[in-house]
Amino acid sequence: MRSLLMAAAISLSFTLFLTPVFLRLFRKWGWGQVIRTPEAIENPSHGEKRGTPTMGGTIFIAGTVVGYLVGGYMGNNPPTISGWLVVWMMVGFGAVGFIDDFMKVRSQRSLGLSGWRKILGQVLVAVPFGIAALNPAFRDAAGETPASPYVSIFRDVPALGFMSLGLIVGWILYLLWITFIGVAFSNSVNVTDGLDGLAAGAGIFVVGAYSLIAFWQFQQVCTGEGLAPALQPACYNTRDPFDLAIVSAAFIGALVGFLWWNAPKANVFMGDVGSMSIGGVIAAMAILTRTELLAVLVAGVFVIAPGSVILQRVYFKLTRGKRLFLMSPLHHHLEMRGWPEITIVVRMWIIAGMLAISGIGLFYVEWLSRT
Repeated sequence: MRSLLMAAAISLSFTLFLTPVFLRLFRKWGWGQVIRTPEAIENPSHGEKRGTPTMGGTIFIAGTVVGYLVGGYMGNNPPTISGWLVVWMMVGFGAVGFIDDFMKVRSQRSLGLSGWRKILGQVLVAVPFGIAALNPAFRDAAGETPASPYVSIFRDVPALGFMSLGLIVGWILYLLWITFIGVAFSNSVNVTDGLDGLAAGAGIFVVGAYSLIAFWQFQQVCTGEGLAPALQPACYNTRDPFDLAIVSAAFIGALVGFLWWNAPKANVFMGDVGSMSIGGVIAAMAILTRTELLAVLVAGVFVIAPGSVILQRVYFKLTRGKRLFLMSPLHHHLEMRGWPEITIVVRMWIIAGMLAISGIGLFYVEWLSRT
């Protein structure tokens, strides 16, 4: 428990107190936000944000790594392969976003990586993650690998096993599934990150829910000492659940400290490097806690924005040019309707909290049904 609290406290202190130092460097390097001209015309308030320091995601990525390592070692809970896999997804997807951001800043245009190049970069991060997570070399004493070859909801679903179709086909389907989860959540958070503090605040609720889930799995792990026989049917086969709770707590602390500077009116934007790293952490936690489908509810706030974009495009094609929303994603539609930015952000935080709590509630009810 000490490691978890120390990791969160250290990462929070890092981003809360060192962000002003990073901002001076960002201004010196010319890392200012680039605003699309059509967006600035349709919504003048966005034009005012031009030049605000961006790529702030690098700050909370660094804060997470520092908090995780220092908290873990000082609490005598050194990093495990599961924790490193979460860090890999955070840093890897963040690196793809960094390249995209840097290209925009350097050219002073809102055109960074093309869509397919961005997806290719995400695939190059997700596939090694999937291979390592199911590598027999990383089995623990109980024979568990970080990930499993099953689709999961609250835990693995035995009927939805990839390897039942054969080793080669199973591995291909498994890697496609892992890649889909990573790419989907990374881009979903990226689309949601359009208002000051929206993605950071929502990310705190979502990753916070996963930290609680991982900690509960640690308390009820099948290999745990002193687990009552009556609770055996409800135990979890998750590998390294406590370390997953530690790394997610470090990420939450870093986001909270960053949100101090990112809340409306923002002094810094997280950029694609930040939004994609949040998506990477959510995807990794969903896969490693074996709650992949539950993530649609827990991280439901990050489904709303891309969902509205898809609806807008489908409606546009079906009606031959008509729009369902004034502007997509949904939060920009609400801005066009006259909602103040802070109102939209806070209400989306409330939605994020309600969905995350609902996911935790269902997770707990499923556990109760087995006891």
